[in-house]
Parts: sequence; C-alpha cells; structure tokens
Amino acid sequence: MASTAAVPLRQLFVDGEWRAPAQGRRLPVINPATEAHIGEIPAGTAEDVEAAVAAARAALKRNRGRDWARAPGAVRAKYLRAIAAKIIEKKAELAKLEALDCGKPYDEAAWDMDDVAGCFEYFADQAEALDKRQNSPVSLPMETFKCHLRREPIGVVGLITPWNYPLLMATWKVAPALAAGCTAVLKPSELASVTCLELADVCKEVGLPSGVLNIVTGLGPDAGAPLAAHPDVDKVAFTGSFETGKKIMAAAAPMVKPVTLELGGKSPIVVFDDVDIDKAVEWTLFGCFWTNGQICSATSRLLIHTKIAQEFKERMVAWAKNIKVSDPLEEGCRLGPVVSEGQYEKIKKFISNAKSEGATILTGGVRPAHLEKGFYLEPTIITDVSTSMEIWREEVFGPVLCVKEFSTEDEAIELANDTHYGLAGAVISSDRERCQRLSEEIDAGCIWVNCSQPCFCQAPWGGNKRSGFGRELGEGGIDNYLSIKQVTEYISDEPWGWYQSPAKL
Repeated sequence: MASTAAVPLRQLFVDGEWRAPAQGRRLPVINPATEAHIGEIPAGTAEDVEAAVAAARAALKRNRGRDWARAPGAVRAKYLRAIAAKIIEKKAELAKLEALDCGKPYDEAAWDMDDVAGCFEYFADQAEALDKRQNSPVSLPMETFKCHLRREPIGVVGLITPWNYPLLMATWKVAPALAAGCTAVLKPSELASVTCLELADVCKEVGLPSGVLNIVTGLGPDAGAPLAAHPDVDKVAFTGSFETGKKIMAAAAPMVKPVTLELGGKSPIVVFDDVDIDKAVEWTLFGCFWTNGQICSATSRLLIHTKIAQEFKERMVAWAKNIKVSDPLEEGCRLGPVVSEGQYEKIKKFISNAKSEGATILTGGVRPAHLEKGFYLEPTIITDVSTSMEIWREEVFGPVLCVKEFSTEDEAIELANDTHYGLAGAVISSDRERCQRLSEEIDAGCIWVNCSQPCFCQAPWGGNKRSGFGRELGEGGIDNYLSIKQVTEYISDEPWGWYQSPAKL
C-alpha cells in the first residue's frame, strides 16, 4: 500500500443532501507523507453554517419533535447501530483515508475505526437506557405533591472537532448528541475532514432523518466561529487548543450558552525505581509517540527516579531508534508524519528553542535520513530540562518527550503538578499503595497506572485547569446533551387554602 490514492470528492452535508458551499470555495487536501495534493474539501462559510443550523432546528422540531427529539431512545439507537455496522463494513477504506489525510499509521487508523463503531454502539445502549431513566420519581417531604424528572435534548448543538483523531473525536460528540435526541452541526478541523465527510455518506446510506446531522467543513474563522456564536445553537462542544477554547467560551458568553471544552495537556508520566525497565520504557514511548505524538493527553513530561535515570535513558534511546518511521500505509509503520507543514515548523521551533535554552537533544529532533519528503520527524527525547523552559511548560503536539529526574515521592508529585494543564497523568511502579497515592495527588481528569493512553468509551474523559471542563464518554456521556426538567404535581383533593375564599366572606 503506498500513499498515492486520491480522496472522494464531496460537498457539504446539509439537511440530508450534498450541497456546494455558498461561496464555491474549496481547500486542498495535502497528504503529509508525500506533500502531494490528493483532493479537496468544501470551504464552508457563515452562509453555510446558517443553512446547516436552520436544517438542524427544523429536524429538532419536525412533527413537534416526535420524529427525533421526543422519539423513544430505542428509535434513535437503531440509527446509531446502523451507522456502527456501516463503519465496520467500510473499515479498511476509512482507515486508509484517515492515514492519507492526517498521517496516522494505518494500523492505528484501523484501530480508531473499531473505536468509532464501538462508540456508536455504546451510545445506542445509552439511548435505550434513557427510556428507562425517563420520568424518574423524586421523593418529596409533602404527601400532597409528587414529582418526576424528564430528561430532554438540549437542542441544536455545534460540535467542533480536531485533526488528530478526525473521525473518532467527531464520534465522541456526534454519538451522544444524537443518542440524547439533539440535532447537530459538525465542524471538523480543516486539516483533516475527509473521514467526517464519509460519515455523512454513511448517514445517507442508513437513512438518518434529514437535518439530524449536518457537516460543514472549512476554516475555523470562517465556519467554526459563526457556529460557536450562532444564536440558534443551544450548546457548543469543542475539542482542540486552549487558545481556541477561550475564543469559543467568549463567543458563547453573550447568550449564556453552555459549552464543554476538552483542551490541551502537558501530562506527566512518573516512573519509580522499582519497575521492569523495558516494560516501563515501552509505555513511556507509547504514551508520547503514539498518534505521531499528536495527542492532547500525551504523557510528554517524563519524571524518572534518579536511581535508574541513566539506564532508563539509554534503553529509551535504543527503543526509540527501533521505531519504524515510514509512510503510514507501509506495513509495520509505527510513526508517520505530523499533520501539516505549519505543525511541522512549530515542532521544529520547539526543539531548537529547547536547545538554545540549554536542554540536550538525547535522540531524534531531525528528519529521518531515509525520508526526503513529508513532514517527518524522528522520535525525539530531550534531557537537561528545567521547569522554566518552554519545552517543559508548553504543549508541543508532536513526537517530543522531555525528561526530568526526581529523588523523592514528594518531589515527583510537585513536578507532576507543575503545569497549567490537567488532562492526564501516569504513574509506573510495582508498589500498589504508592500508585494509589499518586492517583490521588496528581491533579488531572485521567490517571493511568502502569500504562499510558488506554482510552475506553465506557470511562469518562476530560480535564481540569486549562485542559477544560466537562466530561465526555462514560455513563454520563449522554448527560452533556440533556436538560433536566422537573414536573411537580399537586395531588390532594383539598383546596390549597392560602388565601381566604371570597365565597366564605
């Protein structure tokens, strides 16, 4: 398999139909492995967002909501399961498009497609479970009243998603939103929209009611900004950078619109001196180099116990040199190119800044000798790092790991929490109680013990501090898209009796 294929030519997906962008503009799709132009996507603008939001609003209200928003969860679950089945049917083709579009190794892209299908299945189950949770009673202290709760879709939601897991991150939002009975406008990243447009094709094939999911591709300022600020969008859910997250919050503020934000990270992995070194090295590298290092939860700050630091660094270099860096479609590829030229330049700048601030590039930091084209970088490990350095503080979003030593548990905890972010953290040690202590002490939304990066749609996901707020996935994953209504009824035959009846005067 070589990265030569072109991507399907698609339009925007609005109201169940393909529609050319209002201004007729398109953006090139660049294969990051070859730097070749392999297709294009429509460049939507405010007019297209307007049409998509109107279609979503109409689908929400159709037949007074009975067709979708107020239909039983079991009805919506059927569509979600049909989507999951189609994703599995098209898995090889979708994985290939994902690899071509964002540079992810094919094996990882295939794994993502399994996760996409699994996520649609999971939220189909949650849609059915919602029927059972509906009208749940509330016990009151007065016998003359009874109360129950209804869970209703929040309305039309704007979903803005990143390029590192293009279809999976979209699914994390689309599946629960649809399960809840919301209708949605999805705006994927302009750097990787190809598989999201294929999701539109899947929705057409399974007969998803028109307007329930609309997909508008385009640049952030042209399509994402008008979606976040649209007065007829009831909620915005965003995954991406801290800087963009701030803008989305500001855009939602005038209408006091709820937002869920999953932003960046600079997560620690703490390795103690009682570990199996090779096992710990592999998890450390996987935690930072998987998905070409472009993971918001990457454990990109390694804190290593002084006692084993030297040996650990030597083993890491040996393992890192053994990672197959190649075209993502080549058999056994384990590190592909980063997503774009802009991203490539940014990462190289981080590395040169670290060097000029006095850090040491232990391995990597350069283009692999055997790859003349494409946005490739050898897996990079940086040592002699101090806590004031940019490489310690800022999210790189590339295959770059920085290393610092510690000698006591207290010092490790302090260093682990020395960050504005709080998405994830990992601890590797054979001492169960110590792992427990660090799980409690590290300030983050996800903690991994003796591993890094496993992610299951059954467990809640999200961060603290500048990594955002709100939790996706897990049992409460659907609740992000629901609004709770209390219904309280007076059930006594007696009059209320607060005011004196005029009849009795």
